Amino acid sequence: MSAPLIVALVATAVATSFLSGIFGMAGGMVLMGVLLALLSVPEAMALHAVAQMASNGWRGLLWIGHVRWRPVGAYVSGCAVALAILSLIQFVPSKPLALLMLGVSPFLVRLLPQSFRPDPLRFVHCSAYGAACMSLMLMAGVAGPLLDTLFLGGDLDRKSIVATKAVCQIFAHLAKLIYFGGLIAQGAGIDPWLAGMVVAASMVGTVAAKPVLERLTDVQYRRWATWIVMTIAAVYLAQGGWLIAFPSR
Repeated sequence: MSAPLIVALVATAVATSFLSGIFGMAGGMVLMGVLLALLSVPEAMALHAVAQMASNGWRGLLWIGHVRWRPVGAYVSGCAVALAILSLIQFVPSKPLALLMLGVSPFLVRLLPQSFRPDPLRFVHCSAYGAACMSLMLMAGVAGPLLDTLFLGGDLDRKSIVATKAVCQIFAHLAKLIYFGGLIAQGAGIDPWLAGMVVAASMVGTVAAKPVLERLTDVQYRRWATWIVMTIAAVYLAQGGWLIAFPSR
């Protein structure tokens, strides 16, 4: 891998972890799209998992006092069920399909009935979302928009949302790393030096985001989070559609 490409990946890791550090979302979507453009699908999925584990792990540690552990346990149980089932299939999406799944997921969750309001403190809701998010993560690389509907639907404050989601995502991305880096293992090897630099970059971005989140109000947090995710999703829908329409370009 060339030096300019490595620099670009590290810079992207800093920027996207900064974005996720503020909103607990969106950064992973951006990073996944960049990695899909530069690497094979298994390599992109595996490196994305490493970066997101570092980013979410550091974010969870910074806000450890705000983590709600009951939702974490329920979410992880759902993830485990989905991982076990999908491991039997060992499905690897194409790049266009992964991009389309990235883009369409935020719009799909908008189709949920307005009367449906998930509660992150209810075990059934969290475990069901865990299974659905794990399935989406193995197809698109990220499941943030779907997970957001769970936590934004409850009454948790912004710090509890960011902290609890971070811990949930640590386990989910670990499962993704096992799936693509271990179960499939078809060209998904990761350069240890590159992985180390991406991990360090993710921590830098996460730390830099902490004071920004402190200054946001809960109203500002929810408004900006929704706008950012939907904008990114529209870009990926267009990109995936372009690759399907013009596969040789």
